Amino acid sequence: MKHIFRKGNPNKPTLLLLHGTGGSEEDLIPIAEMIDPDANILSLRGNIVENGMPRFFRRLAEGVFDEEDLIKQTEHLYDYLSEASETYKFDRDNVIAIGYSNGANIAGSLLFHYKHPLKAAILHHPMVPRRGITLPPQPQLPIFIGAGVNDPICPKQESTDLEQLLRSQEAEVTVHWEENGHQLTRTEVLAAKHWYEERFK
Repeated sequence: MKHIFRKGNPNKPTLLLLHGTGGSEEDLIPIAEMIDPDANILSLRGNIVENGMPRFFRRLAEGVFDEEDLIKQTEHLYDYLSEASETYKFDRDNVIAIGYSNGANIAGSLLFHYKHPLKAAILHHPMVPRRGITLPPQPQLPIFIGAGVNDPICPKQESTDLEQLLRSQEAEVTVHWEENGHQLTRTEVLAAKHWYEERFK
């Protein structure tokens, strides 16, 4: 996968950055630097291209995921993290995802398909990756969800449903609500930073 790796303090987590539709591996680096400037950064570019826009998995329509491809790309990402940890010598068990929109959805899909695939996750404007499946337990896994009460792409009910599903996996979920649609705002990032510092600094 096209990516950027930036080595930080070896005692800190590795921040896995997953952009939104049409983004790149550059997009979330400023956000990672706000949240923890001393952490390792592994920022990926999605392998799927939709009308010239990189994504992490295919979709059939707006808000309708191609589940077969989602499963395939989730498995690929899970395996890639192990490969990257060997290449760059970071702790595979100390990876915290920061995802926005499509990137948050693939991070959420990791949590829906594997037990403790991440140390924690910061999900900005995610949707429920899949419904009607048996979910693996994620006991005490910390998750931050940034959501919009008026988000036209990710309706409020999606965020509420995702929170309930993650809680059913025994994850520790914090939801931060904004009124700025699907936009990722500074106040939302600062809320994620505060959440992160309470747990990992």
